[in-house]
Amino acid sequence: MRNIRIFDTTLRDGEQSPGAAMNIGEKLQIAKQLARLGVDIIEAGFAITSPGDFEAIKTIAGEVEGPVICSLARAKEDDIKRAWEAVKDSPKKRIHTFHSTSEIHLKYQYRIDQAEALRRSVEMVKLAKSFLEDVEFSPMDATRTDIAYLCEVTEAVIEAGATTVNIPDTVGYTIPSEFGELIKTLCDRVKNIDKAVIAVHCHNDLGLATANSLSAVLNGAGQIECTINGIGERAGNCSMEEAVMALRTRRDIFNADTNINTVEIMRSSKLVSKITGMSVQPNKSIVGANAFSHESGIHQDGLLKEKSTYEIITPETIGLHKTKFVLGKLSGRHAFKTRLSEIGHDLADEEINKAFERFKKLADQKREIFDEDLEALVSENQTTVPEKYSLVDMHISSGFNEKPTAVIKLKMDGKIVEKHEHGDGPIDAVFKAITSLTETSSKLIKYEVKSITGGTDALGEVVCSLEEDDKSVSGHGADTDIITASARAYINALNKLAARIKNN
Repeated sequence: MRNIRIFDTTLRDGEQSPGAAMNIGEKLQIAKQLARLGVDIIEAGFAITSPGDFEAIKTIAGEVEGPVICSLARAKEDDIKRAWEAVKDSPKKRIHTFHSTSEIHLKYQYRIDQAEALRRSVEMVKLAKSFLEDVEFSPMDATRTDIAYLCEVTEAVIEAGATTVNIPDTVGYTIPSEFGELIKTLCDRVKNIDKAVIAVHCHNDLGLATANSLSAVLNGAGQIECTINGIGERAGNCSMEEAVMALRTRRDIFNADTNINTVEIMRSSKLVSKITGMSVQPNKSIVGANAFSHESGIHQDGLLKEKSTYEIITPETIGLHKTKFVLGKLSGRHAFKTRLSEIGHDLADEEINKAFERFKKLADQKREIFDEDLEALVSENQTTVPEKYSLVDMHISSGFNEKPTAVIKLKMDGKIVEKHEHGDGPIDAVFKAITSLTETSSKLIKYEVKSITGGTDALGEVVCSLEEDDKSVSGHGADTDIITASARAYINALNKLAARIKNN
């Protein structure tokens, strides 16, 4: 059985989703979860694009053990050198460089001929190889590239030292039968193909990214480039969880599997969704809320008799199970710390103290604290965004015959400021008061509320997406009081926005 490498690009291509920008702390949090998940390679970012991206890659390279840590780089000398500086501290490191090869890109974007594109590609692979052993090359827009030229480029970059050649469907143009034939042709016609792994990076513009990736595996590809929840540029990328579970479930067809620890899939999905503010659609395969829900009487009857009648994957396989360990207000610090460690959060003492303080407050409001509640507490506690604005206090009044009113107290630049505002509803009044106090001009483009667990005392989770000066961010807040959660989310988004504006 073949082992297919999983190259996760959530932190690079996934971050290119509008509004999905992440700070260094959030990227590190996701990278550590990807390591627990068992991905083979983490593409941690694009080092040359910004100081923030460089620092995020460098931090991940120095702190995350297990996967290969990779930086993307254009086929340019400065890019390659910057990528090397970012990943060099990792025990396992890779530079991934790329250059367009399609006639459309060379003619209209690069304005060079095929010979020049080939020369640049080979030279930059050689430069990357002078720094490290593990070099990946991508002929961008490969699926719209002349096949003879694509074979020539592939052979040349392998000869120059590329150990992985990635075949990207950059614009999501191909279909499974066509893409499978392309991979087979490369395997048959490139003389030195045995010296490199063929990878595939498929976009989902026609909804075929996962299908195309799996077709490539059937025809010789040994690495799938993908993202958690399928996020990414435009319509997104191949969904990691879909590709992995297809290979695992249909090993009889693919004769292949991955190193992924599938019980970490759901936790990874929720973490990425929470940090990026991009909710998973309910009918999404594998990780959607309805993926293991059955309403039809016929289906329910079959499941009660034998689960395999209507479930080809058990919920436990991807980490969905009923919580057995329940914490409450009488639980101590040791039990709290132990449970956090068991669900994958090994925090420093200072972080434990902050999280435990919030846990105790929550325990006074809820009879039982579930793992999902702990995940929310830790997620809020681990934010590394500088707090330009922080919520001190709030008072809300509303009723059938009373105009909704909010009194908000914020701490700004070391001073406590207060504002009284009316609104169409209590949330509107809160947001107006915060906006007035902070004197911001951002636009609220998305507001989402959901329950983290069941029951009337459940934590409410709120995501606010803001946009200002072509910069989009998502803020997160959680509380048993949904108005408080909304205020926290809005302020978290404003802090992120302020940090991005400052860094740029």
